[in-house]
Amino acid sequence: MNRPRPGYGMGPLPAMTQSAPSHVSPPRFSGFGLGLRPVHYADVQHTDGLADFFEIISENFMVDGGRPLQVLDRVRERYPLAMHGVSMSLGGERLDHGYLKRLKALADRARPLWVSDHLCWTGTGGINSHDLLPLPLTEAALDRLTAHIRQAQDVLERSLLIENPSSYITYPEDSLTEWTFLSELCARTGCGLLLDVNNIYVSAHNHGFSAQDYLDGLPFDRVRQIHLAGHSQGESLLIDTHDQPVPDGVWQLYAQTVARCGEVAVMIERDDDIPPLDDLRAELDRARSLAGQARQAA
Repeated sequence: MNRPRPGYGMGPLPAMTQSAPSHVSPPRFSGFGLGLRPVHYADVQHTDGLADFFEIISENFMVDGGRPLQVLDRVRERYPLAMHGVSMSLGGERLDHGYLKRLKALADRARPLWVSDHLCWTGTGGINSHDLLPLPLTEAALDRLTAHIRQAQDVLERSLLIENPSSYITYPEDSLTEWTFLSELCARTGCGLLLDVNNIYVSAHNHGFSAQDYLDGLPFDRVRQIHLAGHSQGESLLIDTHDQPVPDGVWQLYAQTVARCGEVAVMIERDDDIPPLDDLRAELDRARSLAGQARQAA
């Protein structure tokens, strides 16, 4: 597979200092949740007890008014919310402060458990690719991410959760493992982790590293949320498609993961071929059961 030119879209690095983090990780929340998707809006607005929390895609609600915010307010009355973004582009040339201000306004309205985004960049020169593009795992990229996370947290006045991505390429300049990169980000910025177990499984398969080594290298005291999802088999790679039930291999890795986490929020993430709520709740019951078994055995 062709690799992007290392550093493409990255631009000059911002000045960095190694001062102590200005924000601490969000408080813990123990519960089992689902993604709030339009096909389920009617049920979730009017029914209690469907899940312990719902996660929203932040960009879907960063509007001035209308139905999305009406839905948000009604769901917020019944359930705790988590906000999950896909466009902050923490690894890009510079942060979009207009975006951050709109995100803060949404967070002030939604009063979420936390705000999360991805270890990635999404575009350059004002162009959004609408994809989560991989970063080189280098000291220079680590410095950039550290500066941008600090800036974002200062605008939002709260710590972020950073999600590990699924990936399909590596850079020749990579000098750090992804788990070391994430660990150092937490130490430098005070951010927490949204640990996507499916993404660990997919990336481990695609790049040939050990998922167990990945887990062993993480600061589990910073994990606040877990994502569970399904994937698809490509010609030679696994693809993180979010359109399948959670497969057995991901369930097994989840059992190992949740045993180390203590109190943590767990969510089933489904973005395409979305089934009825009862099917998703059945998967959520399995996640709850496996977590109980794993913690008893730990």
